[in-house]
Amino acid sequence: SLLFVPPAEGGGMEIIMKVKDINIRDPYILLHSGKYYMYGTRSETCWSKAEGFDCYVSEDSVNWEGPIEIFKRPEGFFADRNYWAPECIYYKDKFYLVTTFGGSNRKKGIYMLCAAKPTGPFEIYSDCITPKDRVCIDGTVYIEDEVPYLIYSNSFEDSPEGDMCLIRLSEDLKHAEGEPIKLFSAGDADWARPVPFAKEEFGVDGDVYFTDGPCVMKVDDGRLYMTWSSWSSNGYAVGVAYSESGGVIGPWIQLKEPLFPENGGHGMLYKDGEEFKFVLHFPNDKYKERPIIRKVKVLEGQLKLEDELR
Repeated sequence: SLLFVPPAEGGGMEIIMKVKDINIRDPYILLHSGKYYMYGTRSETCWSKAEGFDCYVSEDSVNWEGPIEIFKRPEGFFADRNYWAPECIYYKDKFYLVTTFGGSNRKKGIYMLCAAKPTGPFEIYSDCITPKDRVCIDGTVYIEDEVPYLIYSNSFEDSPEGDMCLIRLSEDLKHAEGEPIKLFSAGDADWARPVPFAKEEFGVDGDVYFTDGPCVMKVDDGRLYMTWSSWSSNGYAVGVAYSESGGVIGPWIQLKEPLFPENGGHGMLYKDGEEFKFVLHFPNDKYKERPIIRKVKVLEGQLKLEDELR
C-alpha cells in the first residue's frame, strides 16, 4: 500500500500512501487550490514528550504524500508535550495552525502558528489565547459575520462537567477579546458517559466528563451543526449538536444519538465539491489510530455517515 515514486531529476524520493497507512490522531483536512492537506497529532508522541507537527498532501484524497514536517519545536520553547489537534485555516492570505501545547510548568492551552504555505514552515505567532489558569484543549476557529471565534474544550482537570467554550478573537487571531462563554457541557448529551478511568489514569475523584474535538459547519439543511467527541457506552465517540438560533453562541441542542458511537473520534466536517464529508481517527487504541473518511448526509435533522470511503 506504500508506493515509492521515482524522483524527478535532482529531487528526493516521495512516499505515497493511503489513509490506512497514516498513523495520526485528530485528523484535519484543508482543501486549498485543488489540493488536500491533512494534519493531525502524531500517534507515537501523543502521550509522551513531543516536538512537532506534520502534513500529508493529496491531489485526490486517496493517495497521500508525507509526512512533511511543518513545525519543529524551537530551542528553548516551553512546550515539550501535548502537541495536539493542529487545525490549519487559510485567513487573510496566510495559513494559521490552531494548536494545543503543554509543558511541565504550564497548563495546556491553545496557540496560533503562522506560515505562508499550508506545508509551512510554521512559526509561533501567538502566546496562549485561552485562559492560562484553565486546562484548554482542541481549539477550532469559526468565523461569523466576519468575526473570528475560538471554540475549545475546558478540560475535566478543572472542569469536571467537560465544558465546551467560546471566546471572541482579535481580527489578527493573535489574542482573545472578552471573556469565555460556556456553550454546553458533555453531560447535556444523552449519549455521553463519565470517564471510567479518571481516577486510575488522571487521579481525579468522582464522575468527570470531557468534551473535545469541536467542529462547526453549516450543511445541506442550512442548520449550524457542531460535531464533538466524548466518552460513551462503548468508549470514545462523536456526537452532534445544532444551534437553535443559527448562530455560534447557540443555544446548542444535543442530538440524542451519536454520529460515530464506538472507539473512534475527534473528527471534522469539510466540504469536498458538492459533498460534505467527515474525517475522524479510528480505532482509538493507542498507536493504532488511522484516519477514515466518510460522506455525510442529513436525514430528518440528523447527520448520518455513509459507508467508509477509503
